[in-house]
Amino acid sequence: MYAYTAQSLKAELNERGWRMTPQRETILDAFQHLDEGKHLSAEDLHECLEQTGQGISLSTIYRTLKLMARMGILRELELAEGHKHYEINRPYPHHHHHLICVKCNKTLEFKNDTALKAGVRQAEKEGYHLLDCQLTIHAVCPSCQRSIVPI
Repeated sequence: MYAYTAQSLKAELNERGWRMTPQRETILDAFQHLDEGKHLSAEDLHECLEQTGQGISLSTIYRTLKLMARMGILRELELAEGHKHYEINRPYPHHHHHLICVKCNKTLEFKNDTALKAGVRQAEKEGYHLLDCQLTIHAVCPSCQRSIVPI
């Protein structure tokens, strides 16, 4: 895993026969400047870009997010809200996993080198180049456990 710049994204897109568009660069830039620990849905990103006067159609955002996730630039996350969220795929040592409460959707990030090392080992063993390794744990947080009324 490695960090992407606009130049490295352009080179990889060109290698695959695709172009670096202003919209792709804007979306990459938005994620690179996103606070660590923050995740955006396509709709969240669309709203943020609209507020800054950088209107990009929602369909272009969806396509670009999917493309960047397939390339390993973004991490596609299922955070128990019924739609996907995205964050920049940061290289080690910033790599992290998610613990999600299925009742209130509270999401905690945590580090676990064991999970990452296992992913790296397996990918290398099979001759793959690792793009991402995610561990997502779905659970019920302590606050929600207290609010569950026994039957």
